[in-house]
Amino acid sequence: MTLDPQNLLAILGMAIATYATRIAGLALAGRLDLSPRAQAAFDAIPPAVLIAVIAPSALATGWAETAAAAVAALAATRLPLLGVVAAGVVAVVCFRAI
Repeated sequence: MTLDPQNLLAILGMAIATYATRIAGLALAGRLDLSPRAQAAFDAIPPAVLIAVIAPSALATGWAETAAAAVAALAATRLPLLGVVAAGVVAVVCFRAI
């Protein structure tokens, strides 16, 4: 396998751009004076991204995975993260066995 210089430069450029945007976000986040409404919007971003990543795979793979995702969502209202993961794993194993 060979890596020509143009591809290497493109990869390095993308890595630098990604790293720079992440560092800039961390550096600027402490300096921003946000209103409570804007702070609530920023606090809602991580769960929204998580749902955007999980929902397509949970809904497109089969009924067992969809039901297990629902069980995990219900468990998330009462249990800590490790309990939610355990409930989801146990649920998908049980539903696949049916």
